[in-house]
Order: sequence, then C-alpha cells, then structure tokens
Amino acid sequence: MGKIALLLISCIAITFAAPQGKSDEPIAIVKQESNIEPDGGYQYSYETANGIKGDETGTLKKSSDPQGTDVIVAQGSYSYTAPDGTVISVNYVANDEQGFVPQGDHLPTPPPIPPAIQKALEYIASLPPAKA
Repeated sequence: MGKIALLLISCIAITFAAPQGKSDEPIAIVKQESNIEPDGGYQYSYETANGIKGDETGTLKKSSDPQGTDVIVAQGSYSYTAPDGTVISVNYVANDEQGFVPQGDHLPTPPPIPPAIQKALEYIASLPPAKA
C-alpha cells in the first residue's frame, strides 16, 4: 500500500511540476529586416507570429568624455501583449548623456513635487555658490 501511495504522490508531483499551458514550439519570425551602414549606423525591425514587434535605429557619434570614444545613439520601440491581453508599447532613446530612457503608458511616473518643496528648491538654486 505504501509503494502505491508513493507512486501516486510522485505522479501528481510530476504532473504539477510540468510547465502548464506552455509550448516548446518555437515562435516563428514573420518579418525581419536589418541594415548596417559602413559608418557604424544601423537599422533593424522584426515581428513574430505571437505579435511581438520591435525596431531600432542607431548612429555612431563622438562621446562627450575626455577620451573622445565613439558611442552609439539609438532610438526605437517594442511592443507585445501581456498575459491579461493589454498591449504593452515602449518607445525609447539611448544616448551618451541620459542613457536608456523608456516611455510607455504602463510605466510608473513620479508624483509631482509639492509646491512648498519646489519653492525651497528654487530658493536654494538662487543662492550664490558656497565658498570652500
């Protein structure tokens, strides 16, 4: 009886441990384009059979750092459908000065600065620099 119970519990555990509702089938890429320029610029876009889309354009520019190294400045977007059916869209820029800056309706935004704090910040900014 103990072996049967152990076998039954093992079968139940294996059943619940298996991925639920997921397929091991690869998702087809239905559209894909890319272009790389000799000057370091590029452009790509893609779309998959499950509705994921993305595109990006990048250019090479001199960095503002003292060493003058080259950096890639990029802008693009991607979108997909969340499990709850909401379409998630993100537009972004990525540059040397600000780094990666995404924008999307689903992304959290900071609350506005309270008026009293804003007034205090403006007052502090108007003061002459402190002497060392």
